[in-house]
Amino acid sequence: MTETDNNISDKKLRLTIRFSRNNMAFAVGDPQENGMLVYEPYEMNMGISVAANLREAFKVSELLQSGYKRLLAEIDTPVMLMPIDDFGAQDIETLYHHTYHRQGNEEILSGILPDLNAIAVFAINKDLKLVIDDHFKDIRIQPLMQSVWTHLYRRSYAGPRRKLYAYFHEKRMEVFSFQQNRFRFSNSYEATNEHDALYYLLYIWKLTGMDVEKDELYIVGDIPYQDWLIEKVKQHLKFCRVINQEVYFNNSQLAKRTDIPYDMKTIYLE
Repeated sequence: MTETDNNISDKKLRLTIRFSRNNMAFAVGDPQENGMLVYEPYEMNMGISVAANLREAFKVSELLQSGYKRLLAEIDTPVMLMPIDDFGAQDIETLYHHTYHRQGNEEILSGILPDLNAIAVFAINKDLKLVIDDHFKDIRIQPLMQSVWTHLYRRSYAGPRRKLYAYFHEKRMEVFSFQQNRFRFSNSYEATNEHDALYYLLYIWKLTGMDVEKDELYIVGDIPYQDWLIEKVKQHLKFCRVINQEVYFNNSQLAKRTDIPYDMKTIYLE
């Protein structure tokens, strides 16, 4: 854990802002040390930009008005993953725009995923970044999925079976798997329809050569059709499990809270 000069953990001094499609959330605390996390959701006005919403939030949010100067911003944005060895040999901005057909008012950022020997390339709206820069001095920006990837990668070695993971949030499904210390597969899908989600999972299972008798599918997140999906998946795969967050996070009280997204829990809990 990062420590400051006066021995106060960085988590206590660094505000986290989660930017998703329809809302923001603010959090600060060190629940592993004292069980405390202050969490404040903020419903966005979809008629104005995310940057404008953040400006408005500064007028009403107690956390934003508390004077924090350190920030961890997690952004729900498409991510292009590259092997570390390939980074720098290509024009990542051009490659990102070509991959996602985006050419808007964006700044392309990148971050190292050291456990997975990969670089995450992603975009942030320039107006949003300007608002962030205006209010904070020590700023870290990462994709929303980064903490999820890292957390589940470190758990993926438990047991002999290969594992495919699916994280559901904001009507999307993030599917990924690991092999040794690298990504084996990673992609994102719209998951508003349960039949589409089932199709994608079974297709990816076959595409990646997973064994229906030996390997495991792990599902976590906000899944409105969870019971239906598990029932259907188990007609095709022997091992399909919903991640028990309390067990994964050592029975932390924070793990029991359903109002906090799983990706934020993986930032604060190990």
